[in-house]
Amino acid sequence: RDYLDNLTAIGPRTVGSPENEVLAVNYLLGQIRAIERESTDAHKISVDIQRPTGSFSIDFLGGFTSYYANVTNVVVKLEPQNGAEHAVLSNCHFDSVPNTPGASDDAVSCAVMLEILNTLSKSPEPLQHAVIFLFNGAEENILQASHGFITQHEWAKSIRAFINLEAAGVGGKELVFQTGPENPWLVQAYIAAAKHPFASVVAQEIFQSGIIPADTDFRIYRDFGNIPGIDLAFIENGYIYHTEYDTSDRISTDSIQRAGDNILAVLKYLATSDKLAKSFEYRHGNVVFFDVFGLFVLAYPARVGIIMNYITAAIAFLYLSKKILQPKTRVIHNLKKFFTAFGLALISWVCTLAAVLIVAAFVSVIGWSLSWYSHFYVSVFLYGTAAAAKLILVHTLAKKLLYKNVNEQYLGDIFFDASLMIWTVALAVITRLGLCSAFICTLWVAFPLLTKLMIHKEFSQRGATMKFVLMYMLGMFVPYLYMMYLSWTVFEMFTPIMGRSGSEIPPDAVLAGLIVVVTMILSSYFINFIYLVKSTKTTLITLTAVFVVTLILVCSGIFFPYSSDEANPKPKRVFLQHTSRRFHDLDGNVVKSDSGIWINGFDYNGISHITPHVPEINDTIRTPCEDQAPFCGLPWILPVHFMFRLHVVFVLLFRKIGGYCTSTCGYMSIGVPVSAGPSHMSLYVRPHEGSALSTWSLGDGRPVASVGGDYFVFYSHGLQASPWHFWVELTAPEEHSHGIVSLAIAAHYFFGEDQKSPQLYALLERLPNWTFSSGWSCTYDLFVF
Repeated sequence: RDYLDNLTAIGPRTVGSPENEVLAVNYLLGQIRAIERESTDAHKISVDIQRPTGSFSIDFLGGFTSYYANVTNVVVKLEPQNGAEHAVLSNCHFDSVPNTPGASDDAVSCAVMLEILNTLSKSPEPLQHAVIFLFNGAEENILQASHGFITQHEWAKSIRAFINLEAAGVGGKELVFQTGPENPWLVQAYIAAAKHPFASVVAQEIFQSGIIPADTDFRIYRDFGNIPGIDLAFIENGYIYHTEYDTSDRISTDSIQRAGDNILAVLKYLATSDKLAKSFEYRHGNVVFFDVFGLFVLAYPARVGIIMNYITAAIAFLYLSKKILQPKTRVIHNLKKFFTAFGLALISWVCTLAAVLIVAAFVSVIGWSLSWYSHFYVSVFLYGTAAAAKLILVHTLAKKLLYKNVNEQYLGDIFFDASLMIWTVALAVITRLGLCSAFICTLWVAFPLLTKLMIHKEFSQRGATMKFVLMYMLGMFVPYLYMMYLSWTVFEMFTPIMGRSGSEIPPDAVLAGLIVVVTMILSSYFINFIYLVKSTKTTLITLTAVFVVTLILVCSGIFFPYSSDEANPKPKRVFLQHTSRRFHDLDGNVVKSDSGIWINGFDYNGISHITPHVPEINDTIRTPCEDQAPFCGLPWILPVHFMFRLHVVFVLLFRKIGGYCTSTCGYMSIGVPVSAGPSHMSLYVRPHEGSALSTWSLGDGRPVASVGGDYFVFYSHGLQASPWHFWVELTAPEEHSHGIVSLAIAAHYFFGEDQKSPQLYALLERLPNWTFSSGWSCTYDLFVF
């Protein structure tokens, strides 16, 4: 706790700032030296300060290239006195995003690592292998310091496995959401050692699908170091992740203790494992893993899972085939009835999804998107009741119109089989796609089928008796309980993410879709009860009433999306950049210049909730997209333009068309170093029509285009970095009177006296208290060559 409090007390630790490069580094070194003095003779501690320079390309956020200079790593190696040939790496980062103290992301992990180093160093027993603790100082700059370490540091060659400590929320349990690749023994190590396991291959496949706009150092060690590892992250209370509220007092001691117990045990296990020295020999396939209510973890090789899945699917197909094909005289009749029920079940799902998405679209259009952001129960009452009511309505109508005089028990039986068929097909398809998450489908095939076989007689009796219901629920207990546990984890992760996923993705549609999917899954084996009960009228009226009342309350604006509650804040994220822009022509003349405050609301609502508090915004001139300039002529710090609507707000403070370059104008030509600038800059390149960017001096020399075709280079440096030298090479047509390429450079001032102008301060002070506003000054210069 002391480590965490002292590290966050330094304040925001942005790369290049004295807080990050000097104060935080000095604090870490002081604590490490104190630990070294008290260590036992069984261990040797070595400390190194690394300040690497390098570049690499990455396909994250649409694709871009990253260049870094003199970023800082504090590296500690704990090993036996006679040394060790192999090592396990533990990684955290002590830098933070601008304007936030970064307690959970990632100071708490660094505090845990310091305590683990302290504990291991005092042990009288030496470890078999070395443990390298990397306190990296440039992760928020899109994984730069980890790249510098793994590609340039001499100790990196000895690393055989790693544990990466991250955060997507503030406190709570730390979830294992990535492992490997293809190293089942690492998962087995976690299972054997972790005292409080919390892991899911479902989270791994969701994260690696790219639908969550985030990445971790895990990618760097995997892709550039070819090293297997485990990725852990705190996921609770993501509402205040990357905000000013991410303070040390919001992380409970129990959470820190839990993380420390787990990571210490796993590190110690790996550092004494014979498998670590030969980790590449154990690289064979993926692994299916999931914890059972936090009590223990089940894991088995993916190839075993494939066999289990196909056997389960085959048994279910055989069971269904036997029912449909017997007696032979009624095969056609049975097939017709079965596929009618199968089709009705699918139709009910499609109708439910469509109806609920229409409601979500209506709520978004009228301007009350995210009404559930501070009140999750609203989404359940709004979309959950609508989904359940629609499902019941479709089957109630089918029962009355298509099955008017059909035996109730027969209908209940055939719709159970239809649901079983849907899950069996899903199991076969998802397994064929190679997804380890198919184990969920296995649960939803195996347990219902066993239940059906056990209570076959009760299925044949008239009416849904209490005994039948109890036995049925008992048989379904495992898949239903696990699905509810998994669903809560997914909603805990995804709901806060909707507040920072940009203005292009309608969050109500996403959350409504998730709720519909969960509703369909949980109701899949209860559709048959609609055909067994006498009437669904009361249920339908109740669900409809709850839905209508909730919709009226949402439309009235009673559920405001954001909260400034000190105990549990759920702020709106707003980014403001005081931007000064200059556009140069082919001769170097300034043809246009302007200055204004560029405002971006980081969620679907944009700034619609803010303008009533600052009405002058609506009266200002809004600049259009500069079509001739890369990335619309706007100073993006990262290439996330595809996540935001094009009609951005750029409050102009002045505009000048025409004029000539004064003595303060800079000039950058291809192959000439960029003059000294702030610690963060962005370079944008757009080849003109007929031209092509063939190579450059960055990364591996192969330019990576971002979404839209422009090229984006993210640059940052630590202290005392040399001017940035780079070159680009283009192919061009013979006729290029209007130039062959446009280059723009944006400089971002994230700290110090240049960070905020008087105009920016004045605007920030007027924003409501339920916002988290991150503001800085920047410049944008466009050149044509």
